[in-house]
Amino acid sequence: MYIYKQKNCMEEEKPTLGSVLRAKREAVRFTLRTVEEVTGVSNAYLSQLENGKVLKPSANILLKLSELYKIDFRYLLSLAGIVENEQEQGKSFNELVFSKEVLTKEEADELSQYLKFIRLRDSKKL
Repeated sequence: MYIYKQKNCMEEEKPTLGSVLRAKREAVRFTLRTVEEVTGVSNAYLSQLENGKVLKPSANILLKLSELYKIDFRYLLSLAGIVENEQEQGKSFNELVFSKEVLTKEEADELSQYLKFIRLRDSKKL
């Protein structure tokens, strides 16, 4: 018999380099191949980076990705453990991933509507 420990829904997991990069890529609707074409970084390497198999990429790669995704370069360096970044420590994963720079007004409106739908659906389950 297995016993699973349920996570507190209010707890947020600490963002990882891979999770932030994947969320940003998906938010701007790029495929790994598109990112490869723009940055010159192979899609296989990008996949390994997003899946946490590469933990310390070069600063050069992080710079390319920070420019493409409009993510603070120093923040990516801190996620990779290359530098410490006190400025970003208080921000949540959602604040960093879904910043105004990435979402258009239409996308923000759609996400808002979808979130309302999910919350309404979940409230009806109770």
